[in-house]
Amino acid sequence: MGETGEPSRFQIVKKNFFRITRFCLIFFFASSIVCTILYRFIPPPATPLMLIRVIENIADGKTPAINKNWVSIDNISPNLVLAVITSEDNNFESHYGIDFKAIEKAQKLNAKGKKIRGASTITQQTAKNVFLWQARTYVRKGLELYFSGLIELVWGKKRIMEMYLNEIEMGDGIYGAEAASQEYFHKSAKNLTRDEAAAIAAVLPNPRKWHPDKPTAYIARKKAWIVAHMNYMVKPEW
Repeated sequence: MGETGEPSRFQIVKKNFFRITRFCLIFFFASSIVCTILYRFIPPPATPLMLIRVIENIADGKTPAINKNWVSIDNISPNLVLAVITSEDNNFESHYGIDFKAIEKAQKLNAKGKKIRGASTITQQTAKNVFLWQARTYVRKGLELYFSGLIELVWGKKRIMEMYLNEIEMGDGIYGAEAASQEYFHKSAKNLTRDEAAAIAAVLPNPRKWHPDKPTAYIARKKAWIVAHMNYMVKPEW
């Protein structure tokens, strides 16, 4: 308090800061929950990554394009579901958004200097693709974990997989299983063979560098590995 008993300038600024911070937090949590509930029933009109790619294309003087065709999980081949689980997240059906066993294994192998794929689950990748951006920062990772728990709670596994296969980047301006299937194999996603599904799954770490229909020697080996290991994976019962 000042000499007159009125709040000092510092106290007023502090009070306003906490008021604004409280409002922002309430708005964030409320809007994220509402948005998650809405996306349980309707597809997102666009994702942050799609908008970022559009801006990148404009900056590079290219014509921006978003090739996307949402389809129900029932119209996506079970081969593709099995292929991405085999390639990206073996424990998709059993974890609750975060695979602590995979993280522990990754840490041990990284400590030995071995290069392996990341331990992000399909749930985490979906949360990142639908709600967030690609930069690797602690803030983005923290939000990814928050949204991962939220979509596990609100959506469930079937909707998470449906969202993942419809929103993930599968090429330059290509998003989702249906657009990728039409682009690379000239057929609907529901008709993908095991080899074709494995080829799509094999390029997901960098779909703008590799192409399922024109695999490099590395992608061909990875595809063969996925096909072989698909035989040991249990098909989800949805």
